[in-house]
Amino acid sequence: MRASPREYEALDLRAHSLLAHVPLHDVWSLDLSGGGPGRTLLDVRALLDAEEVARTNPAVRFLFGLRGAIGRIFGWDHAEPSGGAAPASYLHRLSREERAGSLVPPGVREGPFTVLLVTERESISETINATVHAFSVFALVEIPTGYRFHWAIYVQPVSWLTPWYMRAIDPFRRFIVYPAVLRSLRRRWSGRL
Repeated sequence: MRASPREYEALDLRAHSLLAHVPLHDVWSLDLSGGGPGRTLLDVRALLDAEEVARTNPAVRFLFGLRGAIGRIFGWDHAEPSGGAAPASYLHRLSREERAGSLVPPGVREGPFTVLLVTERESISETINATVHAFSVFALVEIPTGYRFHWAIYVQPVSWLTPWYMRAIDPFRRFIVYPAVLRSLRRRWSGRL
């Protein structure tokens, strides 16, 4: 499921220009069979429920709980200022037209992430804390057998802690969390056909 960035980078996405100076950390892809014509990222996003994955996968639940506890102890997950996005947020880099055309209101919180932009084929969210300024990008492309879902992670360092933090969490993300999320997505997609 982990993929070469080449196919993802060839897609016509707003993320490529918006995040041009942010390092692409990794890319995942998943073929979703069937689904019928006209599916959008709203259909996929409805199936991507982190709480559902945590409920059904004890390892993911443990890792989310551990990360939350460590974040509280070290104060990594400070809240953004009230009344809007943090000054470092890329929300301010979107045009008025892009914000108005987003299928999910920009600035909406979804777990640790803030929605920047959602279109029928692309979704960009960000999280900012003391460890990273990270971006999660979803893309959906129709293929002959159904759809191909792409998930790209970009990581902008925020301090000396970022590279150490990423090295520490990468094995857990790559071998436990992301595969569990993608398996859950495939299972729930198949269940709704």
